[in-house]
Amino acid sequence: MTIRLIAGLGNPGNEYAHSRHNMGVDVLNMIADKYGISIRPDSKYNGEIGRGMIEGQEVRLVFPTTYMNKSGDCIGPLANFFKIKPEEILVIHDELDIPPGVAKFKLGGGPGGHNGLKSIIACLGNCQNFHRLRIGIGKPATKAEMINFVLGKPPKAEAELIEQAQKAALDSIGVLFTQNIAKATNQLNGFKAVR
Repeated sequence: MTIRLIAGLGNPGNEYAHSRHNMGVDVLNMIADKYGISIRPDSKYNGEIGRGMIEGQEVRLVFPTTYMNKSGDCIGPLANFFKIKPEEILVIHDELDIPPGVAKFKLGGGPGGHNGLKSIIACLGNCQNFHRLRIGIGKPATKAEMINFVLGKPPKAEAELIEQAQKAALDSIGVLFTQNIAKATNQLNGFKAVR
């Protein structure tokens, strides 16, 4: 199994930079920096796209510049054009059901209320069989706070935990490409943020 496309989810615009909902973009940028892959706007696919090598394997990095709930409008056509199967796609996104300081791989499953995943599933022909790299952000106290919570920036203590998890996720990408998803998953699942 080879990952040929890595997508980092988020919303475009400076006001959303480093918000909880943009954790996927932050990790994508870390991957681009580490492996020297430049990401540039591509209006044909409604995204910012880069192509390069990770541990000797060619991969495309993509940040959909549609808003989160239209992420699939970028990823679906891109995967279709380059004949990339759903199981060759890794989507990096924020995850409410995981606390800050934790990151986990997952294959398949429903969107779990995440509008970016919902859109991608729909645009891949209702196929859920792609890999996810979930960056924990935790949950607000009430549902009424949800929108402000995900679009807001985490406080310093949480941000530090999230950053540790993001760095662990970045390390696991190297393992994914040099070994396999199982080894990368084991490594990341064993990670504990220092509080």
